[in-house]
Amino acid sequence: MSFLPSCVFSRCVSALLMLLWMTTAHANTPSDQLIIAFKMNNILSLDPAASTGNDIAFVNANLYDMLIELDPEDPTVILPAIASDWEIADDDMSIRFTLRDDINFHSGNPLTAEDVVWSLERVMELNMALATTWKALGYSQENMSQLVSMPSSHEVVIGFPRKLDPKLVLYTLATSPSAFILDKKLVLSHEQENDLGNQWLTTNAAGSGAFILQQWIPQDRIVMTRNEEYWGEVPELSRVAMRNLKESQTMRLMIERGDLDVAIGMSVPDIRALENAEDVDLQTTQRGTLYYVAVSMQNEILADQNVRRAIRGTINYEGVNDSIMSYYGEFHQRPVKLGLPATLPEPMYSLSNEQARSLLAKAGYENGFTTTIRALNESPFINVAINLQSSLQRIGIDAEIITGTGNQIYGAMRDRRFDILVGRGGGGMAPHPDSNLTPLLFNPDNDDAARLTNFQGWRTGYQNERINELILQAVAESDSDVQNRLYGEIQSLYEEDVGALFPFSQMVNTVAVRDEVEGYRDDPAAMTRLRSITKR
Repeated sequence: MSFLPSCVFSRCVSALLMLLWMTTAHANTPSDQLIIAFKMNNILSLDPAASTGNDIAFVNANLYDMLIELDPEDPTVILPAIASDWEIADDDMSIRFTLRDDINFHSGNPLTAEDVVWSLERVMELNMALATTWKALGYSQENMSQLVSMPSSHEVVIGFPRKLDPKLVLYTLATSPSAFILDKKLVLSHEQENDLGNQWLTTNAAGSGAFILQQWIPQDRIVMTRNEEYWGEVPELSRVAMRNLKESQTMRLMIERGDLDVAIGMSVPDIRALENAEDVDLQTTQRGTLYYVAVSMQNEILADQNVRRAIRGTINYEGVNDSIMSYYGEFHQRPVKLGLPATLPEPMYSLSNEQARSLLAKAGYENGFTTTIRALNESPFINVAINLQSSLQRIGIDAEIITGTGNQIYGAMRDRRFDILVGRGGGGMAPHPDSNLTPLLFNPDNDDAARLTNFQGWRTGYQNERINELILQAVAESDSDVQNRLYGEIQSLYEEDVGALFPFSQMVNTVAVRDEVEGYRDDPAAMTRLRSITKR
């Protein structure tokens, strides 16, 4: 008699169990567990210093804590977390935080001011994607250790490198994935070749959050268990299982049957199919991230302002939002997100085909030209790219669509090797104009060697020194009326200069939630915390 190797046998049994689970009728998921499905394509690392994107922010918000949080019901309200209290200095140049003294990490190590200071310094020392968040505020690897200090074991002072609106610093601490607090002792025990634990944190966690990481299988699942020693209200859920489901229809069928509690990122047809479902609610939350068409100033043709003006005016903004962006985004053409006092009215860009062709002729391209459009091979990006391709063809621009994964599409943008791209970005987590303007427009050094890859301005090669000056002036202004006027001037100047990013929609996130799930509140900053959820 022959036997299968144990590893092969285990995989066969797992596959059989999964097949049975997917193809038979089921009761609802266990009352003390939450089963969530979404696409995990962009989750490449769990390290808070290296991980960008809404998906990983959602995961880490449940494994880690921050100094402060924003109220998901009103993001302008700041709530205590690790810090029980904070005070802005009289000169508006620093903030003193008083930490709770009853918090332990999952390892059992006490959380102290040393962990807070080290976590922030680590972001700058590693100098990975999330360091850009702090660089934009004027912090550097050299000055971070001087500006962030610990007067006592449970006090932290964060000084400012230059005059800054204190609200901007507070919002950054409450919304940026770079501000999660790590267990210094545990992380450094896994350090390899001075990487500050980066390799280990790619697949592990070292937080104090309401849930503990039990398992992560890349592109498959993330499993968390309840932190029984959580310093706040201990969750009622004993387990959270997050599954990678790429097929929207599968997601819809599973949540209809009760095999899932929460489904995130379904396509519009499947969302619409759930509109009248008796046991499923749809939550739609406005987020600050913007969908845009980007053009590269590295491309000699696209660097011509007349060409950019022709393309900007040819985009079918209303048609795209009406036919494609339902449940994905809301019509918006400004680089400052909707709903803020500083946001100017929509410019309503529109050109006739004749006007656009005239602009191309003025630039020397009366016979048009050929180019490429890059877009993720998923909704709504590919759909917008197809619509844009058709619009450009009508004015004589022949554009080939190149699709791929996030690394392939945004990787080309980070390397400044693209022509036209349909993308989404801008941060937009904080209820502050700068949360979009700096990521989208700011470009202090346009040299290829600068590698300011988290700045969309650098990625597109667009640099306007006056806009840079106004952004720095605005973030230093504490008078809201003066600040709003500065932000208005930035938007007007960007419109006149025909910048390299053309926003067409502001992101909304639509989540399907089973009726028996109570307390799920999708967070505008993508920091959806699951600690208060219960199930009937």
